[in-house]
Parts: sequence; C-alpha cells; structure tokens
Amino acid sequence: MAVFSNRITSLFSIDYPIIQAGMIWASGWPLASAVSHSGALGIIGAGSMYPDVLRDHIQKCKKATSRPFAVNLPLLYPDIDKHIAIIIEEKVPIVFTSAGSPSTWTKHLKAQGIVVVHVVSSATFARKAAAAGCDAVVAEGFEAGGHNGREETTTMVLVPAVCAAVTIPVIAAGGIANGRQMLAAMVLGAEGVQMGSRFVASEEASAHLAFKQRVITAQEGDTKLSLKKLTPVRLLDNAFARQVQEAETQGASPDILASLLGRGRAKKGMFEGDLEQGELEIGQVSALLRDILPAATIVSNTWQEFRDASAAINSF
Repeated sequence: MAVFSNRITSLFSIDYPIIQAGMIWASGWPLASAVSHSGALGIIGAGSMYPDVLRDHIQKCKKATSRPFAVNLPLLYPDIDKHIAIIIEEKVPIVFTSAGSPSTWTKHLKAQGIVVVHVVSSATFARKAAAAGCDAVVAEGFEAGGHNGREETTTMVLVPAVCAAVTIPVIAAGGIANGRQMLAAMVLGAEGVQMGSRFVASEEASAHLAFKQRVITAQEGDTKLSLKKLTPVRLLDNAFARQVQEAETQGASPDILASLLGRGRAKKGMFEGDLEQGELEIGQVSALLRDILPAATIVSNTWQEFRDASAAINSF
C-alpha cells in the first residue's frame, strides 16, 4: 500500500512525491540509488558524464536498488544520441530532460515506454512540453541552483502559472529544501517537489566535501544569477564568480565570457573542490542548509516535516 498517492507517485511508482534533482558532478549512482531506495525518486545526472560513464552509473544503480530511478538529460549535450541509445538499451524507466526543446526526443523515448518529464522556467515552455507529449513538467523557479531561466520568475509565481497552463502533473523546484516548503509548493498546485541543493549536501552526493562544506556555510545573498548572455547559472560567491561579475559590469561580450568560463570550471569547483577558481553552482536555499546528511534521512525528514506542517495548517 502506497504511503502517499497522487499522480506523481503513481507515474513514478514511488512512495513520496519527492524527487532528487540531477545535479551536475553531484548526482551519481550512489546518491540516485539511495534516494530511490528510500521511497523517493533518485536521478543520475548525465550532464557531466561521457556515454560509457553514464552506462556504468546506470548499471550500478540497477544493482544497488530495485526501485525506479531516472536519468537527467540536458538536451544540448554533444553526445545526446549516444546517451539516448544507452538509456533505451539499459531500460531506464524515467528520463528528465532539460536545456533544449522537448519536441526533439520525447516521442522517441515514449515509444520505448519511457516516462518523460521536462524542466521548464515559464508557462509558455510548459505548454510546449505538454504539446510534445511529456508526462509531467518540473517548474523550476529563479531561486534554483545551476542553469536557470532567463525570465527570473520565482517559484511562488511560476508554479501556479504553470499549473494553470497545463493539465499534466507539475513538480515544483527552486528554493525547496524541507517539508514546509514542500507543503507550500503543493498548496500552489504542484503534485511533487524536486530538491537539488538539499541533496548536494548529502553523504552520497559525489560532489567534493569542500564544496559541500561551503554549501552548508552559505549565507543569504551568497549566490547570484550570472552569465545571462550565455546560459544563466546561479553561482556561489568566490574569486571566479567575482571575475564574471566584473566582466559583466564592464559589458563583456558572450565570447569574452565564454573564454573566461573556459572548460572544466564546474568540475574544478564542485567535483575537485577548488573553491576559488571553480564554478560553484547551488541554489538560494543553501542559506538554510547547515548539515550534511544521509540521503535517506533527508527524505524521511522532509516527509515528516511535510506531515507536521500539514497537521499544523489543518488545526488553524
């Protein structure tokens, strides 16, 4: 018997409508399998993986848990066709797509029996995802870490707008790290939540410990949305982020910003632990995080907070 039942838990065959985001350099098979095994939905982040590495993570995740898990697939990835082929060959049940048009691969994936969810930053993009045949959408607000929408629409505004625009289930993301925030998102119409920053600060996340420690010591205002001339990304304050900010203030062109970004900045910061010259992608909600916990504890804590908050609201 399901712990909780709605369209999201039914769609993914999970116990709790909690989804772990596919964060670059943080979401390998140890995290995805731990989250899925706890009754939520774990996601392998393919954005930082070569095709053979992705296959290895999928195979290890299948061995570590019998529960459903997903792969997050940025559609702008150079080897996207190879990733798609591996996902189909390995019979991954769920795919979350982002950073591209959902019309490109959705029908192909669904023809293989795969559930497809697309990440959107506006009601307009949500309608396009629904028209492309996606089974659900993630409405990701401006507060989120990593690559973000240019519209800068906050989760509080975006979620009800997307819910009004489409009839497929909506998952809220951006600025959500506990059960009270989860309840607020579901009151706005979402049927589940996706959490990234909270799971970066987990024991199983593949991010470098130095990065995790920096995340849990972050304060309000320590993150800013940068590189809007390229692809908007929310970064923690460090020497690299200040270089970017100075260049943008001086009106740097996209080419200059791209050369400043270079190659491997995200890996340098989040995976290798260079806290000054690396790219440190994290959400605003990092200002509320103060501990590194096992993924299963994060899921159980979030669910208990959600239940407690629901009870408190009902008592009003």
